[in-house]
Amino acid sequence: MGIFGRKPRRDGRDTTRDASFEFFSEGEGARFRAGVHAAFAEQGLEVTVGADAVTDSSGRQFGLGNLAAVCHNDTRGPRVWPELTRRHIGIMLRAMDGPSVLETMPAEKFRSQLYPRLLADEMTGPDGFDYARPLAEGLREVLALDLPESVMVLPRSSLEPFGDVAVLRARALDNLRRLRVEAHETIEQEEGARVDVVMGESMFTASLVLTLDELVPRITGRGLSTDGALVAVPFRHQLAFHAIRDRHVIAGLNTLAQFAAAGFEEGVGRITPDVYWWRAGALTRLSAMDEDGIKIMVDEEFQAVLERLIEG
Repeated sequence: MGIFGRKPRRDGRDTTRDASFEFFSEGEGARFRAGVHAAFAEQGLEVTVGADAVTDSSGRQFGLGNLAAVCHNDTRGPRVWPELTRRHIGIMLRAMDGPSVLETMPAEKFRSQLYPRLLADEMTGPDGFDYARPLAEGLREVLALDLPESVMVLPRSSLEPFGDVAVLRARALDNLRRLRVEAHETIEQEEGARVDVVMGESMFTASLVLTLDELVPRITGRGLSTDGALVAVPFRHQLAFHAIRDRHVIAGLNTLAQFAAAGFEEGVGRITPDVYWWRAGALTRLSAMDEDGIKIMVDEEFQAVLERLIEG
């Protein structure tokens, strides 16, 4: 293979892994954190770089998880990590230090850029997010503002000047319905199971699960049955689903469980490694990760669906 066809060199998986970001080797993790320290220094900030977060002299903390995943997933390799890091930190500091857009944004513009966003339970603390809608065990829905360089997750105090939260959520869902599907791929398993994967640069791609009954016929040409679908939202740029129609549901569940766990491990903007059963807009968790790996959890209602489809 010619030199221009070579992939950027990365340390092999047999190399000692970084304690916080396993997709990095120990050496790559050190290189990444050195780049973070240098990027903050270029902004005139002296920081202490920890394993997965940075603290500046005023006590502000900046998580490194998303940036680490961005660097890891860039196919150009470590040579572009400094550029990616400078850009990411610049955006973050401008958002924190600049005037709040909420003070100057017209109400209609605010509403037109409002979207529902999925977050893990632990990402929605009690302060200001009492309105967060529980979707299933481990998963909640909040409202967020789509800005040119970032997304602002909004507490109740930021929403109320623009209207009733329930009305704003309805508008956010309408905006989501108009979100363009940027990419759609299909995974066909030997067992006959089909998994559809929706991907996009939008930070609200995973939120499309909230309109799954409208999304599925739009991209596959066929609506869901009354049994619904299995879904996974491992990170914000991806939604995967298996439409439940026949005995292939078991293979679909196993495929999605592996897919979600892998996507959660390496994706940018992680949400959950779990698989859920979507039916009539409601979500039920079917898998979970623990120290022993992936655990499948089937309740009586879903077990009845499995038995009917397998025996039928």
